[in-house]
Amino acid sequence: MNAWGLRASRDRIYQDRREAGQVLAEQLVSYRDRSDVLVLGLARGGVPIAWEVATHLNAPLDVFVVRKLGVPQWQELAMGAVASGGGLVINEDLVDRLGIDQDTIAETITRETAEIQRREQAYRGGRPTPDLRGRTVILVDDGIATGATMLAAVRAVRAARRVVVAVPVGPPTVSSQLRDEADEVVCTSTPPLFEAVGQAFVDFHQVSDDEVRRLLAAPTTRAAES
Repeated sequence: MNAWGLRASRDRIYQDRREAGQVLAEQLVSYRDRSDVLVLGLARGGVPIAWEVATHLNAPLDVFVVRKLGVPQWQELAMGAVASGGGLVINEDLVDRLGIDQDTIAETITRETAEIQRREQAYRGGRPTPDLRGRTVILVDDGIATGATMLAAVRAVRAARRVVVAVPVGPPTVSSQLRDEADEVVCTSTPPLFEAVGQAFVDFHQVSDDEVRRLLAAPTTRAAES
C-alpha cells in the first residue's frame, strides 16, 4: 500500500485519456450500478477520463469547472484555485513570499469566477447543475500536480454525502491534504520522479470545448441508452 491508499503502479504510462479512464474505473468497481453515484469530470482534461469512468460504473456524468488563480506576470504559477459553487484554495505561503496584495487576489478571483460561469454556460446551456445532496460524488481529473484545483473542487462539493477523488496520476506528496478533506482518494500511478501530469501519457492533447460538449451529450448509463 502506498500514500494513496491503494495498489498503484509507480510509473504507469497511458496511451491516452481513454485508457487512463478505463484503468481508473477498475479501481472504482465498488461504485458500479449504484443509484447514488454521480461522476463529475473537471473541465476540460478530466472529462474524457470521467466519461470512461462513468460508462464503466453505469453512472451519470456531469462537468465541473475549476480555474487556477495564476500569479500576476507568471500565470503558470498557481497561487490558488477557485471552483464552481465557490470552492476556494489560496496558497498563503506563496502569496506572502511574493508579496501579492489582497486586491490583486480579489481581482483574480472575480475574473476566474466569470470564466467559470462562461464555461458552465458553454457546456451545459440551460441545464441546471445537479443536486449533490445525498449523492456519492466521484471527482475525476486527468492528474494532480500541486493539488490546488482538486482541493478547491472537493471543498465546493462538500454538500455531497461522500466525496471521492479519482485521478490516473499524481505525486504521493499531495495526497495527505486531499485525504484530509475527501472521503477517499484513488490514484493509479505515482511516478517517483513526478514532473508534470503529461509525462504519464503518450497522447496528451489539449481537450477542446467541443470535445467536452460531445462527451457530455453521449450516454454513460444503460437507462440513458434505452
